[in-house]
Amino acid sequence: MRFSPYHKRLRDLTEQEVLALAISSEEDDARIYRGFAEQLRDAYPATAKIFDDMAQEEDGHRQALIARHQSQFGNTVPLLRREHVAGFHSRRPIWLSANLSLEAIRNLASQMEQDAEAFYVKAAKQVTDLDTRKLLGDLAAAEAGHKHTADDLTETHLDPDTRDDENARAHRQFVLTWVQPGLAGLMDGSVSTLAPIFATAFATQDTHTTFLVGLAASVGAGISMGFTEAASDDGELSGRGSPIKRGLASGIMTTLGGLGHALPYLIPDFWTATILAILVVFVELWAIVWIQNRFMKTPFGRATFQVVLGGALVFAAGALIGGG
Repeated sequence: MRFSPYHKRLRDLTEQEVLALAISSEEDDARIYRGFAEQLRDAYPATAKIFDDMAQEEDGHRQALIARHQSQFGNTVPLLRREHVAGFHSRRPIWLSANLSLEAIRNLASQMEQDAEAFYVKAAKQVTDLDTRKLLGDLAAAEAGHKHTADDLTETHLDPDTRDDENARAHRQFVLTWVQPGLAGLMDGSVSTLAPIFATAFATQDTHTTFLVGLAASVGAGISMGFTEAASDDGELSGRGSPIKRGLASGIMTTLGGLGHALPYLIPDFWTATILAILVVFVELWAIVWIQNRFMKTPFGRATFQVVLGGALVFAAGALIGGG
């Protein structure tokens, strides 16, 4: 964060302000962990229990800081939050965290502990009161040890079978929400736009006209697929997740699938553009095969046969119609 008159640097804070900042930060982190716990409780109860326990750890830190502030400065704690301090680590809004995967939430929690440790190490160096310095140093050590604490809590609440089960459910949710609609969009955009693009190309041999047709077909198909995916299922009964996420995945991938072999027609030379577009189609089809095999567990041979045969038939139809 760039320094401004509205922010103080950490090194410019008084000892009381350092304690006030630490108190508010511990309170925020505890609330974030409890938010993670509530977010994960239904689908991943074992991981939710870990975050419940981590929130209690943060509560203990906050109480120790408040007791130190009362002893040194009295009961009134100044209002000082992390956004008031230039360069201080920030926390993402809860509505952004709601879209994170299970593993991303675990990684974010680990990063939060590292940020807190770094703050306490720096803060301990600039305070002069010995008791306050000792407390901040102890909290730095505690935050550094939280990785081991988290590991201990994981062993308590998350045995290998439970962790594997939660990871499998998270992967399945990722596939249903993002991969499946995205793959359907990529297949539709890559295959269905072959006929109009190559029919226009061979009929006119005009690269600019071909590009405009390809652009219109890709964008139109993307909008159509996106709205269709979002409107067809609200995800409540099927468990496929947010219709907005699925609609975005389907619409964007449909558009990209069509644009891939439309963009070469920005090249003025017809045959250069056409050969490049055919090569792009080849890459797109093999990307579809790889995604089907990697995420949908479709046998490689069957996926290759289905995608390549379908793409070849649509391409041939477009070339024949355009050539005729």
